[in-house]
Amino acid sequence: MTEMTREMMNGYVDTENGYISRDLFVDPSLYKDELDKVFTRAWLFVGHESQIPEPGDFFTSRMGEESVILCRDKSKKIQVFLNSCRHRGMKVCRYESGNTSLFTCPYHSWTYTTDGKLQGVPQYRSLYEGNLDREANGLVSVAKLHNYKGTIWATWDKDAPDFLTYLGDAKLHLDQALDCRDGREGGSEVIGIHKWVFPANWKFAAENFLGDTYHNPSHRSVDLIGIGPSAESGKKGRRDDELEKAQHIWVSFPQGHGVHSAVQPSVNEYIESFLDNPVLEEYFRHCYEERKARLGEQARLLPFVGSIFPNTSYHGRQPRGLCAWHPQSPTSTEAWRFFLVDKDAPAEVKDYLRHYYMRYSGPAGMTEQDDMENWLYATAASTGTVARRYPFNYQQSLGKATNEFDLPGSVTLQPTEQMARGYYRTWQNYMNSASWDTLLGRDAQ
Repeated sequence: MTEMTREMMNGYVDTENGYISRDLFVDPSLYKDELDKVFTRAWLFVGHESQIPEPGDFFTSRMGEESVILCRDKSKKIQVFLNSCRHRGMKVCRYESGNTSLFTCPYHSWTYTTDGKLQGVPQYRSLYEGNLDREANGLVSVAKLHNYKGTIWATWDKDAPDFLTYLGDAKLHLDQALDCRDGREGGSEVIGIHKWVFPANWKFAAENFLGDTYHNPSHRSVDLIGIGPSAESGKKGRRDDELEKAQHIWVSFPQGHGVHSAVQPSVNEYIESFLDNPVLEEYFRHCYEERKARLGEQARLLPFVGSIFPNTSYHGRQPRGLCAWHPQSPTSTEAWRFFLVDKDAPAEVKDYLRHYYMRYSGPAGMTEQDDMENWLYATAASTGTVARRYPFNYQQSLGKATNEFDLPGSVTLQPTEQMARGYYRTWQNYMNSASWDTLLGRDAQ
């Protein structure tokens, strides 16, 4: 960047004036610092309890670049460990999922129990007895773990606040994606995961799901054919019809989270959406009526999309799921999309939604292909010598937050980049090794 531009930016992030340096998306030194200062402190989404229902079940996941094991030990307690042998670092688990009583390193056969204890060491008595402290050489465990409505979150930072404090008021919106379609708390399960790699910086994806409605022209082809959950074209849009007449809101939170939700003017009558399938029509009508009866006026709030800082995003309605944007390099991301349904939904409903999720999202999904093209070109454009002299513009709806709705957070009633500005302000605080009071926004209160 030029000296004048650098001075204007006051570093890499200038949220007051609405500019973000392109270096955030391509610079190797910044990327290395992110892994050290963001991914070792923030709460990260690891997986879902439905993936490990029985003792001995495991699922290998990611926290930043590092492989971790999400498992349920023999006492049914959920654990998260670094997937690395304490002897020479080899992965002790090389399968994506399964069931086991022991994790055995294939290098030198050190063996660990599902609660992380070092159990077996070849030739222990002749080679290690009197020197090796078994208790001190178990698998490295995360500092804190939290099961929130079936979703498992973890952090390496022993000083991190509890997860609910970290989530803050974004909880109200994330709940809409995790709770049952009929309004009961929790009750979701994972019915499948898409994993793929794309050549773009991970923050582009996280930022997109903060509520960047401004990019909808990218999805014009999907809108024109009207693809929806029922796969009918015509009057039915690709979104839930109940979102069409609602007041859309964009909300930023001091912890760096951001969401795009909607508030219905009233709890309206159910709108038929699955006319080609009576079984689904009956199920979704029942869920709608039950949610309205259970939540009352609170049923007016509907989720759309959101991102929980730093790298977990969600779709709240259709498709419904969680996305983890795992960093691989400054210009490469491994995306994991976890698709959710109500655990007690009829089998026909689950199968129907599974096909819709695949058609809509993921590496071959109709909208994800549009998004990835944007992200990879934006990343590539940020590597140019000249291009990096000019920051990105984040001035959309600057200073237009409103308190019209009785909802926590900074609310805007039109497309805005305030969520992105808040996200990168938080990113900058992490990179400056700020205190947790600052990271949670308490200093500004």
